[in-house]
Amino acid sequence: MENIVECRNLTKRYGEITALNTVNLSVPDAGGIVGLLGPNGSGKTTLIKLLMGLLTPTEGQCRIAGYPIGVQTKALTSYLSDAHSLNQGYTVQQEIEYFYDFFLDFDKAKAEQMLFELGVPFKQKIKTLSKGTKEKLSLVLTLSRNAKLYILDEPIAGVDPAAREYIMKTILAHKNANATMILSTHLISEIEGYLDYVLFLKQGNIVLEGKADDIRVREKKTIDELFREVFRWM
Repeated sequence: MENIVECRNLTKRYGEITALNTVNLSVPDAGGIVGLLGPNGSGKTTLIKLLMGLLTPTEGQCRIAGYPIGVQTKALTSYLSDAHSLNQGYTVQQEIEYFYDFFLDFDKAKAEQMLFELGVPFKQKIKTLSKGTKEKLSLVLTLSRNAKLYILDEPIAGVDPAAREYIMKTILAHKNANATMILSTHLISEIEGYLDYVLFLKQGNIVLEGKADDIRVREKKTIDELFREVFRWM
């Protein structure tokens, strides 16, 4: 089976600070949900930005679907950042049109249907929307691309517990079934049941990697229990 993501000796330093330390990982192209798990400051966002070509590695390299990071990988990847970058002066409808013009794989009808289901007002300017509604819009725009790889950076971190399950169900209902999704979070208990594959990132190092079910059987613990054990003193 082809790996959707491969990193070899991937290192990123910011001056004297090492954010990622010779990371080696392989994520199978199995169409599941991959948990990129670690506390804040563990290197999750740095790894994601390297995969998206937003940062340049100090050493090593990554590939997505066999391609080095670049124009080809960006065309295959749909990214939801933790910053929720939106055109604040646009209406929701104008933002949809912008994505439709910019991304060849953007499914406009799917986006409009999801926004209707979520109750997001089409004619309202984005800057006037609530934080939660902006997050819904960002999620819809990300999921409406027919990508091979989806990368979601902390999609449930800023919402209340009651909304987290709702967001996860939305993600599962509208995710491209043949695509792989990397979901970065430190809220393990909220997504445990959805994970097919896990990557534990601790102080810039991969300390655990593999199929979620295999790890549970081998360790005789849940992923959440393992996470609490591995990151107890952080």
